[in-house]
Amino acid sequence: MIRTLLFRAIFYALSVPIVLAVPVVALLGRPAMIGWAHVWARLHRWAARTILRVETRVEGAIPPGQLLFAAKHQAMYETVELQLILGGPAMVLKRELMRIPLWGWATVVYGSIVVDRDASAKALRKLVSDAQAAKASGRSVIVYPEGTRVEPGEAPPLRSGFAGLYKALDLPVVPIALDSGRLLPKTGWKRPGIVTMRIGDPVPPGLPRREAERRVWAAINALEPAAQRGPSASPRDTVGSTTATSR
Repeated sequence: MIRTLLFRAIFYALSVPIVLAVPVVALLGRPAMIGWAHVWARLHRWAARTILRVETRVEGAIPPGQLLFAAKHQAMYETVELQLILGGPAMVLKRELMRIPLWGWATVVYGSIVVDRDASAKALRKLVSDAQAAKASGRSVIVYPEGTRVEPGEAPPLRSGFAGLYKALDLPVVPIALDSGRLLPKTGWKRPGIVTMRIGDPVPPGLPRREAERRVWAAINALEPAAQRGPSASPRDTVGSTTATSR
């Protein structure tokens, strides 16, 4: 309890001046904003290690070149930590996060891709278009294809927006399994320990949709017992499948 309260107090207090400096940093362009965002990510890493006693163990290797990363999502922790580990890919975010003053604007300057989870096919086309622009700029893209944060042990089917990105970007998909929710639950006190992030084998572009989804689903759930049973349902036909939910 004490570690959790200290983490919240210190991390968010030190985040204030970083966020307030965003308008100035933004004038220097996207590369400067990416570097500034990584300053904040390193603050988060320091606070997690020093106060919460939470560290990351990465298993597997990240392939070279442009990639589409597809990661499990159980806590805010990985949405920040993976930006450092993966070298700052463009991240797909739900539109609700854009309402946070300054922070939301900063994510746009950073090059994040915004999606409306409850919108129409028009929003999906915009999502794909923005992701293609990120690819054209030379950046990789990271999505959380289950569409929201899930509890440890949960392995829902991938949302259909992932298939749209997979087809449109035509990039190898690198799946990432993780178990952050075991130590960092959405509610309650955080616990010390090691978060495992397992980099799976790349899924090549151009596969039939069901085959690509099957491989990615199995790989991001490699640390979950449910991965041995297979998806309980077919992917849901919603735009927000690629949303990264943080707080």
